[in-house]
Amino acid sequence: MDVRQKKQRLMANLFRARFPFLYISTWEEDRARALVESVAANQELIKTPRKVITWKITTGICGDQTSKGDTRSAMKALEHIENYQGPAIFILFDFHVFFGEDGRVPDQQIIRKLRDLVSSLKQSPNPKNIVFISPKLVLPDDLEKDITIFDFGLPTFEEIKQSLDEMIAVNQKTSLDFQITEEEKEKLVKASLGLTLAEAENAFARAMVEDGNLSINDVPIILQEKEQIIKKTGILEFVTSDLNIEDVGGLENLKRWLEKRNKSWLDSAQKYCLPSPKGVMITGVPGCGKSLISKAISDMWKLPLLRLDIGKIYSGIVGSSEERMRSAIQTAEAIAPSILWIDEIEKGFGGVNGAGDSGTSSRIFANFLTWMQEKEKPVFVIATANNISGLPPEMMRKGRFDEIFFVDLPTLRERMDIFKVHLDKRLKDPGVIGDFQISESNLERLARLTEGFVGAEIEQVVISGLFEAFYEERSVTLADFEKICNQFIPLSVTQAEQIKQIRDWANVRAVAATPRKDREEYAESPTIEVSANPMDSEPEDIHSSRGGRTIDF
Repeated sequence: MDVRQKKQRLMANLFRARFPFLYISTWEEDRARALVESVAANQELIKTPRKVITWKITTGICGDQTSKGDTRSAMKALEHIENYQGPAIFILFDFHVFFGEDGRVPDQQIIRKLRDLVSSLKQSPNPKNIVFISPKLVLPDDLEKDITIFDFGLPTFEEIKQSLDEMIAVNQKTSLDFQITEEEKEKLVKASLGLTLAEAENAFARAMVEDGNLSINDVPIILQEKEQIIKKTGILEFVTSDLNIEDVGGLENLKRWLEKRNKSWLDSAQKYCLPSPKGVMITGVPGCGKSLISKAISDMWKLPLLRLDIGKIYSGIVGSSEERMRSAIQTAEAIAPSILWIDEIEKGFGGVNGAGDSGTSSRIFANFLTWMQEKEKPVFVIATANNISGLPPEMMRKGRFDEIFFVDLPTLRERMDIFKVHLDKRLKDPGVIGDFQISESNLERLARLTEGFVGAEIEQVVISGLFEAFYEERSVTLADFEKICNQFIPLSVTQAEQIKQIRDWANVRAVAATPRKDREEYAESPTIEVSANPMDSEPEDIHSSRGGRTIDF
């Protein structure tokens, strides 16, 4: 039994049990109405088929020829329902305006009339029910015990896929020609989960007309529709980036772990009875690519990336912070499958249970942990931290995150990769390149000159070297980059003690993001002669004890 059939059965049982009022909170009036009509006409489910009659403040009663006079008044509509003799289901649209939305005073006459109708609906010789369909859930205290909230939800995978199949069938009769596989279709539908049916159809239609085709390359168009949902919340940020996984130098161990879990939210993974991955914690030395790879995962997995700023969760109104966290979680789940990125998580949750915690932080943290443990929607959580030792221990245990990765100072091979990424990205003009070559020997020379540099510092070496050439209006040379390398004092020198503390923590608690073969490179002798650099005066080899357990994926 699929989700739609379960909803139909539940609704039919509520109607048959003479529940007087059902409340469906949704923007999708047509889809909700179609569900009610399908139940009302299904004799096997509801036993006594019922006529569906609607009311709107603009049109009054529709679908009942016995109605007389102007029924646009809510009171007139309720009187008509009370006097109606046959079996029926009445759908009242936007009735929340009478219930006191946005702090307004509820209409006491309407509420009193609804309370009077309760016994009339339950004892009527012919079964009658009222269904409220509104975009907002507004419940007056006086009706709280009489109204049953029906969880309608967003369209399911099957509903969106059926809509997509219908659109393809219709448009294939035109000049459009679709060459799309079932797997690509599944990815498009999965990417559309979290949208209303109308929003998904709009995204598919836009993709069709932009290039006259429909393929996996149209996923970004669907993500743009989801971006609209995020912008309206004001809590989450929809992160768009042109980064891809090839733009991240090194960290091959972490990349392989992520690659193996790609597509795990698709139905094909269900054959292996695999759950969707919960998330990863990425900690390590500042500037080594934690945020960079978080953005690249979105491109690798073709999923929307949402950034949660814990600072936006807290506000001065009592109770609103907890509500903001719940809203952020609900939004992330609404557009699942998705990636939720919490940058520098230790700044948001590091002081939980501390002396200055008023209790709000503890409650928000508890809500987040409970959701992490029990979440069923495919929301992959990426948490990055520079100093993870300050986080509460309960966040670190298995079940919250699938793995904790430690990103150390880049190795020789990784520094070569990082240099290549930044040089390829910036050396485009032949006049700027001149005789300089991005060769293996030049990359190795620069990598050996930058031992102890983090990725962000290597990027600055490239930028500063190009400024040298730009200032003199000439082509760049290897000497430009060598000059910057010899002048640069890296973070591993200025914050050596802090880095050692981070590594000591990671040695027994985290998995190295760099594979074993790259980490063992320092046993090899340098193949080229290098000039002096600030690291030569270090009393202790900064790589003598690299952080993170050696587990290769």
